[in-house]
Amino acid sequence: MSLEERRHLEAWLTPAQLGLFGAMHPADRRHGLDVVRHLRAEGWQDPDLLLAGLFHDAGKGRTGLWPRVAWSLGERYGSLPRRAASRLPGFREALERLDRHPEASAELATRAGCPARTAELIRRQSAPIDAAGMALHRADEAS
Repeated sequence: MSLEERRHLEAWLTPAQLGLFGAMHPADRRHGLDVVRHLRAEGWQDPDLLLAGLFHDAGKGRTGLWPRVAWSLGERYGSLPRRAASRLPGFREALERLDRHPEASAELATRAGCPARTAELIRRQSAPIDAAGMALHRADEAS
């Protein structure tokens, strides 16, 4: 994260939200910043949506690279890669955490003081119900 990005976050986020951001996995922090940048490039300025973009993966935790790869392959090719990977030591728990991450991320965002709408956008990140949710999904896929 650049110094400019850090300064922007410090001016934008509350201390609790900064704490949540700092607790996220480094890859998820970078991805969240990229999602926010993508949303802004599309012209979105909605604070609830931008917070959702930043924190939508906060609940993934420290699952490790290979479970994330297995998860992504499962999203692309169906459940077979996930089922096979879940037999590997430590993968089952990590894959379950990845499966539950939208709800966990929404809960963490709520605890950090984010609005209810932010939490709902995070919960519905894979099945958006409005234009803002669709923008979040597009930005997530593009980043």
